[in-house]
Amino acid sequence: MSRSATKLAAAVPPTEAPPAERQGRLSADDWAQAALDLIAETGVQAVAVEPLARRLGVTKGSFYWHFPSRDALLQAALERWENVEQEALFGAVEKMPDPRERLRALFHMVAREYKSHVIYSALLKAQDHVTVNPVIERVSQRRLDYLTASFRQAGLGREDAQHRARLTYAAYVGFLQLNLQLHQTRMQQEEFDAYVEHLAQTLVPT
Repeated sequence: MSRSATKLAAAVPPTEAPPAERQGRLSADDWAQAALDLIAETGVQAVAVEPLARRLGVTKGSFYWHFPSRDALLQAALERWENVEQEALFGAVEKMPDPRERLRALFHMVAREYKSHVIYSALLKAQDHVTVNPVIERVSQRRLDYLTASFRQAGLGREDAQHRARLTYAAYVGFLQLNLQLHQTRMQQEEFDAYVEHLAQTLVPT
């Protein structure tokens, strides 16, 4: 085989999964979670095949068994973040019959999701990215709709519920942006809990 042919063969992703893959030891979800971990640590721009393969201890062939491209992996990672957050948070509080208690519980549950905040902050810095932007828009709109509906159920009129939902979400996003701009470290737990409780008392109707 000529040297050029050898290079071409090396560049083509394998069509057969490695033995570890066939045995289910590494899944597409594993790759998506590793990409999310990297986004939380370094940002969206850091998501690349080679560093993730090294991180997972596999070859690039393992990646191409699951994804055709880096953008496909990024899309899967963001969808995983979106779906897990949706199920873990909104699904957990939906069983509470009292809308006020549901809102208070949501405030405190969201406050404990530190890694999700870090990922969201990283996505805000890359929201002009063609893959990131629709996810940010979709997540933000769903959160606003949920908050508006909850405030309506708590007794506010339509317009007041919309205003309160925007104010609540602005407080959340603004807190993340403030930390980014001021390069602030995490608050002490007691201070942060007091801040979240203050938000709940201020924003949840009595």
